[in-house]
Amino acid sequence: MIIKRRSIFGKLRHLVVAVAAAALPSARRPAEAKEAGTVDRKAMSDLFDKHVNAELAGDLDTTMATMSDNPWLNHVPTQAGGVGRDGVRAFYRDHLVGKFFPPDVKMTPISRTVGDASIVDEVLISFTHTRKIDWLLPGVAPTGKPVEMAVAVIVGVKDGKITHEHIYWDQASVLVQIGLLDPKGLPVSGAELARKIADPSLPPRRI
Repeated sequence: MIIKRRSIFGKLRHLVVAVAAAALPSARRPAEAKEAGTVDRKAMSDLFDKHVNAELAGDLDTTMATMSDNPWLNHVPTQAGGVGRDGVRAFYRDHLVGKFFPPDVKMTPISRTVGDASIVDEVLISFTHTRKIDWLLPGVAPTGKPVEMAVAVIVGVKDGKITHEHIYWDQASVLVQIGLLDPKGLPVSGAELARKIADPSLPPRRI
């Protein structure tokens, strides 16, 4: 009886070992897949820097070379942008690349978060409104007013190319600063909105 039980236990042990061995490759697959799909976040960050620098330098070809075959661009508060490679290229050519900001523009990075397939950039931008800025203030003539704005950019990245950009800012704050919106009695702010992002210790709005 003892011999029979040992025989049964022996068979069970071999069966467990065989099942574990068969399952081992499957258990390794997630780790192997993760390793194979490792994202180069520095390369993603460098790609976006190259894209923005080309926009500022007026280099349309380099700007478009950083983008995918079917990109889209949306400046959310004004809905300015383009869809598809031809649409994005036409918008960049006619309204943004080389015309991004007046020459005294200053950009101050606040934060950048790089994920597996996207970048979130937070930046403070200041300039004097001495030229038309179609994507920011479409149809508005230069006012000569100083502007400080906080901007958040969500950038999609796939296969080493930018697939899309969604750009957000507080348009009411910009309109207040150039004199097109009276903030009196409204829950809006001017340049102080951007300044508080740069310096969180500044006092909040009194309610």
